Amino acid sequence: MSNVRYHEMLPFEIVAAREACPLAFVPLGGIEWHGEHLAVGNDALKAEMLAVRCAEARGGLAFPPVWWGEPREAYLMDANAADREQINEKMGLPPENFAPGYMGRSVHDTDRAYIELLLHVCRQLRSLGFRVVTLIAGHYPIRHQAQAAAEWFNVSERGRAQAWACSGYELVHGEIPLAGDHAGRWETSLLMALRPECVDLNRLPADPEAPLIGASGGERHPAEADAEWGEAGVRAVVAAINARAHELITGLA
Repeated sequence: MSNVRYHEMLPFEIVAAREACPLAFVPLGGIEWHGEHLAVGNDALKAEMLAVRCAEARGGLAFPPVWWGEPREAYLMDANAADREQINEKMGLPPENFAPGYMGRSVHDTDRAYIELLLHVCRQLRSLGFRVVTLIAGHYPIRHQAQAAAEWFNVSERGRAQAWACSGYELVHGEIPLAGDHAGRWETSLLMALRPECVDLNRLPADPEAPLIGASGGERHPAEADAEWGEAGVRAVVAAINARAHELITGLA
């Protein structure tokens, strides 16, 4: 299968792929606690592989993840979760590292800066010849900032190019009602399918009734995760993202 990662390709390969399908997939994520059994980069790792799978399935190119800039003080497990002190202890970090104001500016200003960063990404991709930009938010809360950036971009482009944002799970809820959680069965299964070396179920408590630190429980308990179910979820999400992205491409033709 041909390489679809833009940053790893030679210019002639990029031109051929872009002329065949001028669609860019941009993964968004960050660094955040995802239980003791998942890599802290889960969100971006997941989004990156979804971007690659989308491009491999129907064309377009996958770009490197945007790891930095998300509004951490407002939407981060380490700072906002009910069990954040336990998370900080596990990470060997003092709670004051996440005290209000630790990012040095207001949540409003951080939100705006992130939206502007994503708008910059969309405009740069337009300059590189792409007509539809799909922002894949592996960290669910930032889908809203991504959509705001996409709408800003769309207004300025006046139909010449289009951007949109998704997380993926919300597109398949009708098909997979359990889609979407934080380090529970869904996210754990997806990462098992996409990046199995970044998952270790042996780090979960032996007692399934034991409370989990910074992860979903109940019917979505991560101990129930498996790569086969994750692969089915990946295929459903990829199909749903591609359906919308290619609908936009067709609309611009």
